Amino acid sequence: MTAVDSAPRIDRDLDLDDAPAITGSWQTVVWNDPVNLMTYVVRVFREYFGFSPEKARERMLAVHNEGHAVVAEGPREQMELHAQAMHDYGLWATVRRADG
Repeated sequence: MTAVDSAPRIDRDLDLDDAPAITGSWQTVVWNDPVNLMTYVVRVFREYFGFSPEKARERMLAVHNEGHAVVAEGPREQMELHAQAMHDYGLWATVRRADG
C-alpha cells in the first residue's frame, strides 16, 4: 500500500447543510471568573436574557458553585451571538453542542 492509497477520501458532494456538526441544538455556556461580582452577573442575565430575578440568581449560583451554567440553547448562530454579547458584558462564555 502506498501513501496515496492511505490518504483520506474527500466527498466533494457532501451537503454541509445536512452535516451534524452544523445543524442541531447548541448551548451558550457562561463560565466562572475571578473578576465579576455575583450581583453584576445577575444583572447581566436579567438585562440581556430577560430572566426573572430567581432564574438569574439560580444561573449565577451555578456559574459560581459549579464553574459554569448553560444560559441559552438553540441554533448555533444565535448561541454565538449570545456568547459575543456575554463577552461584551465582560463575562467568559463559549458555545457547545447540546448533548443529544
